[in-house]
Amino acid sequence: MVRGIRPHVEGRKIRRLLRCPCERKPILLEPDFEQMVARAEGRKIVRVWRRAKRVVLSLDSDDAFVIEPRMTGLMLLEDPPSVGHLRLEWQFAGRSSYRSVWFWDRRGLGTVRLLDPRQQDEVLGPGNLGPDALETTVSDWDAICHKSPTPIKVLMLNQKKVAGIGNLYASEILHLSRIHPETPARNISRQKLQRLAENTVAVLELAIRYEGAALSDGTYRNALNKAGGYQNAHRVYDREGEQCPTCRRSLIVRIVQSQRSTFFCRSCQPKPRASRR
Repeated sequence: MVRGIRPHVEGRKIRRLLRCPCERKPILLEPDFEQMVARAEGRKIVRVWRRAKRVVLSLDSDDAFVIEPRMTGLMLLEDPPSVGHLRLEWQFAGRSSYRSVWFWDRRGLGTVRLLDPRQQDEVLGPGNLGPDALETTVSDWDAICHKSPTPIKVLMLNQKKVAGIGNLYASEILHLSRIHPETPARNISRQKLQRLAENTVAVLELAIRYEGAALSDGTYRNALNKAGGYQNAHRVYDREGEQCPTCRRSLIVRIVQSQRSTFFCRSCQPKPRASRR
């Protein structure tokens, strides 16, 4: 999302901030919309960046919009998948290919916050978010997993431990690393943690190049309302019952962990032993 909107949003002045008519479950706005308008209109967006799964629009006032898309939120420059799920519109001054950027959210789980510098430190800082997944080393993973009995797949989705890994990508990373998703984190060997560190970066960088994944529900779209392409590179995610493309012996299975679907291959990712590293 950030790479898609940055060239068309960074450096532009917000002419108007509009709340779109929407009869669906409302998203969380902080502070209230009237305060947002007073603080944002007339301000320039000086930087568009990412922190974990959050899109950040930094303003010349030192305030910043922190947008958390969660399950179904999108930042769009083009016509949305459905008008009825549009939430906010940032209209820009001056001429450009795109006069606005929108936040669209089907399920209403997303949040949009306008934060001052102190609040940004609290929300985006290490007290609330772990190290960025794209920058984690084997030493980082060793510290994250040390003494934790939590299943590794569940731990990977805990944004306070490591920030930026989604459910889909966790399954893919663990498959490439040949780690069973139910393995207690503290039981993973240093050698496998090295694989985990390398594959985390590899999978996320590939997903960025593909501009995300269009899943079976059609939810995810890029900034131009086009489907991403990473779904074509899935090895296990959403492939229950299919032959594993790695070993070509076993079928991909699905389990549920913390109310999220996990996909893996029993041959490539054998059940962990009870012993500790």
